[in-house]
Amino acid sequence: MLMDQPQHVETPPAPPEASPEERQRLGYNAVARLAGADCGRFVAVSDFLRRRGLSAPQIYAADCDAGFVLMEDFGDRLYADILASGGNEYELYSAAVEALAALHAHSPPAQISPRVSLYSYDETAMLAETGLLTEWYLPLVLGRKATAEETAEHRALWQKLLSETSEAAPTFVHRDYHAQNLLWLPDRSGIARVGMIDFQDAVAGSKAYDLASLLEDARRDVSTELAESMIAHYISAVRKQGMPVDEAQFRRAFATIAAQRNAKIAGIFARLQVRDRKPRYLGYLPRVWGYLRHDLEHPSLAALKNWYERILPPDAREGRIEGVAA
Repeated sequence: MLMDQPQHVETPPAPPEASPEERQRLGYNAVARLAGADCGRFVAVSDFLRRRGLSAPQIYAADCDAGFVLMEDFGDRLYADILASGGNEYELYSAAVEALAALHAHSPPAQISPRVSLYSYDETAMLAETGLLTEWYLPLVLGRKATAEETAEHRALWQKLLSETSEAAPTFVHRDYHAQNLLWLPDRSGIARVGMIDFQDAVAGSKAYDLASLLEDARRDVSTELAESMIAHYISAVRKQGMPVDEAQFRRAFATIAAQRNAKIAGIFARLQVRDRKPRYLGYLPRVWGYLRHDLEHPSLAALKNWYERILPPDAREGRIEGVAA
């Protein structure tokens, strides 16, 4: 497979040594999109994953100055396509969860290659992402900008939740670990059956993030029953790796991180409509808000749930936007 890597990004990433204040001043693209578009990152992360027994494409040749990579072709057995054709959900999701557990058994290095850093996906970055909801989703559904008080309260609620779920030992975060970026490789065994792509934006962050990406997929329905089963499977698999897990603490972190991701997605999809005139993404919002409402049922998110119920009308909390065709 020959990959032509884009040569420009909207805003350069903030340097990892920048202060939280400086990163916040630089805005969402510099704060949250920490990795940027760089084929050198793709090559380094691919090597990192393969060294851990996971299936990332083998790199045959690369000219990163020109933005080209010649790499292994995993074929076309995309998780999303197999599942849409009636594939075995439990088998595919179990394998994807086991691959995550194996990956999380290793602490991520600060440098994944001499030239590539694994930036921290920290509270500053995640707060910049949740800010997209007040910046873009609220004006779209309310017909007005969020007030300074609404924005500040929303940010304070998220800041409290994220600080309470921050991890002393972050892990490798793929950041787009879902059915559109996983391929099934049945001729391989164990965790190598899960082919991973689109990992160049990898960062170091919460163990719950990639699991939330997988189990609360904006592009396909994942039942609550399957999600609960896979969370339990992850906890069991991690424990088999010799890592202790406090189940109640992990489930709280999962609810918070999953809600954070869904709030961010709601903001991004609203921005795609308002700024970029791409209404098709609005069709995913009912599913995203379905996941978010479920996340907000966790007792630790009660204050945030109250904020959404107080500020947003019921239709907006179901992802239905009056007067805008998806």
